Amino acid sequence: MDKIALTAGALYVIVLLRAGGTFAVGWLTGAGARRSKFAGRISSAKFLRAERAIQRWGAPVVAVSFLTVGFQTAANFLAGSMRMPLQRYLPALFLGGAAWALIYATAGLGVLEVLGRLFAERTALGLAAVAVLLLAVCGVVAYRRGRAAMSSGDTVAEET
Repeated sequence: MDKIALTAGALYVIVLLRAGGTFAVGWLTGAGARRSKFAGRISSAKFLRAERAIQRWGAPVVAVSFLTVGFQTAANFLAGSMRMPLQRYLPALFLGGAAWALIYATAGLGVLEVLGRLFAERTALGLAAVAVLLLAVCGVVAYRRGRAAMSSGDTVAEET
């Protein structure tokens, strides 16, 4: 069997379980999550943006969320907590999950193949590429944490 098809199939199962599970948790917690210790996290800008989009556009937002980074979990959880009907949610899950799996299978395997060749032919260049990639990821994480800390600090300052 083709390795891209096998990888895409495995990723598809993973995304269906993960996103479907996130939807189920949202469904089960429902409005109670808004009154719990997680209320602050659910009322973050990302969750509020996802909720407004789902209220306006519905299931297509869930399907498109699979093509984003960081919005997917919020969209699936909120679709569940808003009790989106399964006949709307499941097609969005299947379509968006398939797109996600294909993108990650093709791009992911492509990156791994390039890195494998780079390490085999020019190990120092391969190490440098991995170091640059790790630094970029760390930079993005640090930037997002800094923005989150600043926005939570602004909220605290406004409340006092």
